[in-house]
Amino acid sequence: MVAFAQLHAQNHKITELSNVFLYLVRERSMCDTDVACDVFFDLTNRIKEHMELVDRELCSRLISHQDQTVKNTANRFLSGSSEIKRIFNSYVKQWCSHKRHSLTINDHSAFVQDTEQMFSLVMDRIQRETEYLYPLIRKLEGSEKQVA
Repeated sequence: MVAFAQLHAQNHKITELSNVFLYLVRERSMCDTDVACDVFFDLTNRIKEHMELVDRELCSRLISHQDQTVKNTANRFLSGSSEIKRIFNSYVKQWCSHKRHSLTINDHSAFVQDTEQMFSLVMDRIQRETEYLYPLIRKLEGSEKQVA
């Protein structure tokens, strides 16, 4: 099982990088800097890694639980994860070039709007994990320890 300290550290770093990136890109001239690109690629990689970790280590474990409510929660998170990944991949494809390690911005205001919406989705997901998924795992782990 993944340690909650690791998940919280990932969430904190994603939140921090997201806030920095959003601050930087509101100014058009900052979008073309190496620093903004480095923050962007670090952030997108961390988001992908975190979502894969949660899906693989937490949701996959919950999906096989005997309690239907627990299974439903896992299914909702996995379904939401799939949708966020789809939107996220589309966002990355539209606004960046991995090959050139750069952002490709033709319409700055559209980019900023898409970026704010994308990272709002990610922050909402992190908040839902913290409020619903992690407490559920802790509760189940507590129940399993009492049974053993």
